[in-house]
Amino acid sequence: MNQPMNQQLTLALSKGRIFEETLPLLEAAGIMVTENPETSRKLILPTNDKDVRVIIVRASDVPTYVQYGAADFGVAGKDVLIEHGGEGLYQPIDLRIAKCRMSVAVSAGFDYASAVRQGARLRVATKYVQTAREHFAAKGVHVDLIKLYGSMELAPLVGLSDAIVDLVSTGSTLKANNLVEVEHIMDISSRLVVNRAALKLKRERLQPILEAFERASKRKE
Repeated sequence: MNQPMNQQLTLALSKGRIFEETLPLLEAAGIMVTENPETSRKLILPTNDKDVRVIIVRASDVPTYVQYGAADFGVAGKDVLIEHGGEGLYQPIDLRIAKCRMSVAVSAGFDYASAVRQGARLRVATKYVQTAREHFAAKGVHVDLIKLYGSMELAPLVGLSDAIVDLVSTGSTLKANNLVEVEHIMDISSRLVVNRAALKLKRERLQPILEAFERASKRKE
């Protein structure tokens, strides 16, 4: 009696680029989301498959929903997964979508190379505290980390920080705010994450979707 309910799948996505770039992967699995999160106020979106639904959550919350089983699988950026730690998550596929890079940036007139070489303490503003901590620790640079949630580019302009660690796509926002990229930390793309229990209990329903995602993502190589 419980089998149909047990086989319902919930996919966690965030609005914006990840949602848009996941749609073709879903379509490769024969699944189409029937409402647009940008125009719908709903946080649970139906699909053409009655056993698959999509929930819309903040990008940083996707791993948490999947970890605790509120979603069976989700799509999250590598940046988010590093900060989350990846506990309780199976990460089978790099989907090669929503690509960008994690970088260090400073005001155009700031001598970053000299500051790092002299071993002075740097004040670094970032949303990605774990990534920044590991990066500067590996370089032997002492940093005071200031956690911000947005408008990162403002921090060096008003003296809150010497540098920022943030995601960079085109670099146009940095340029518009007279900031320069001084160090590349890592390339970022979005990953499929799966709840470990769901992978066992719903494998029959989940596996074909994962395989379709993998085939579609490999075509991006």
